[in-house]
Amino acid sequence: MAGDWKQLISQVPRQKGRIPQIGIHLLSCEQGIRPVDIKQTPLYDFHIANGARMVPFAGWDMPVQYAQGIKAEHLATRNGAGLFDVSHMVQVELSGSGADAFFERLTPTDISAVAEGRVRYSLFLNDTGGVLDDLMVARLDGNLHLVVNAGRAQHDIDHLRQNLGAETKSASTKIDVHHDKALLALQGPQAGAVLSSLGLDLDGLHFMDIRRFELNSIPLVITRSGYTGEDGFEISMPAAAAVKIAETLIATGKVTLAGLGARDTLRLEAGLPLWGHELDETITPTMAGLKFALSKKRREAADFPGADVILDEFTHGPKRRLVGLLAAGARPVRDGTILLNDGVEVGVITSGGFSPSLDRPAALGLVDAGLADTGTIITAATRGNETPMTVASLPIVPHRYFRG
Repeated sequence: MAGDWKQLISQVPRQKGRIPQIGIHLLSCEQGIRPVDIKQTPLYDFHIANGARMVPFAGWDMPVQYAQGIKAEHLATRNGAGLFDVSHMVQVELSGSGADAFFERLTPTDISAVAEGRVRYSLFLNDTGGVLDDLMVARLDGNLHLVVNAGRAQHDIDHLRQNLGAETKSASTKIDVHHDKALLALQGPQAGAVLSSLGLDLDGLHFMDIRRFELNSIPLVITRSGYTGEDGFEISMPAAAAVKIAETLIATGKVTLAGLGARDTLRLEAGLPLWGHELDETITPTMAGLKFALSKKRREAADFPGADVILDEFTHGPKRRLVGLLAAGARPVRDGTILLNDGVEVGVITSGGFSPSLDRPAALGLVDAGLADTGTIITAATRGNETPMTVASLPIVPHRYFRG
């Protein structure tokens, strides 16, 4: 998950070992100018000290890359362990006797099935089945803990509060937004070994589990999840301790700092949706390949927002489907590019860029369902030319989550 990234980065320097024009989408901003109200995570000075190139993103000043460049950070994460600052994402807690029922009214998730210590991928939906946002929801100490996207954070908080205001007073629900927390993502096949080397007992902590830990007397909440397709961990901590935890992880000598650029290329390869691209208020979960997020109990009850539209697509299939796409040639095909079949528009690129793992251009796109089979050839209307695109199964690069 990430925010609404709108503008392709053009500032990334064309230096050896770096990928120019990487497919990361940023808030519009003239080079070198920062909005006056831009926020900084607790790790801002840490990023500067470590040579990060900072860019405005979803209202935050964030590292897009470090000295080694996006490609090196991407491959270090795929092969070892990469550390990402994701403190711009917002952590929200729902508590009280009415919290489960309240959250369920806004999502297609069976919250009763989310056991203590477990995490579920969920969606806020509108009445026509479109996705208002995607998020993670976990149960810890009986309460619901949400992590929402930076670019949709205020929308989501307002959505929760407005709906809570409409709730009857017979059920007690409290919303707490934890602005005093930071969040780090340690991702890659060596991430578990790094945490274990620091004395954390990960025994029994599998994909989509959450648990409390302590490191150097700092309380942590760790989820075994992430946005790269690799085994990995999202680590929540008091904001004041974020630098100390980051320095401790880097001091192992086994962790590479990584920015938003590598985060975007990793999630593209993993086929993971980005709101504003693969998801928005007109795109349904069934179009985006997220049928797994529709709990069986909720489908049977048909009691979630947009149920009529979504369940019809669930049964008969959506008109368009999200697919992976591999471009012929060396030039990436960017988001918004129209897809054609015999000159007729049949879809659109939702995210496009370069895949460092495959060493070739790759993309995600919504295409007419009849053309969504793996191996189908369609064309992208690129700058007056047509670039052949081959439909690939998702994920483009296989997931390697640790399921025990």
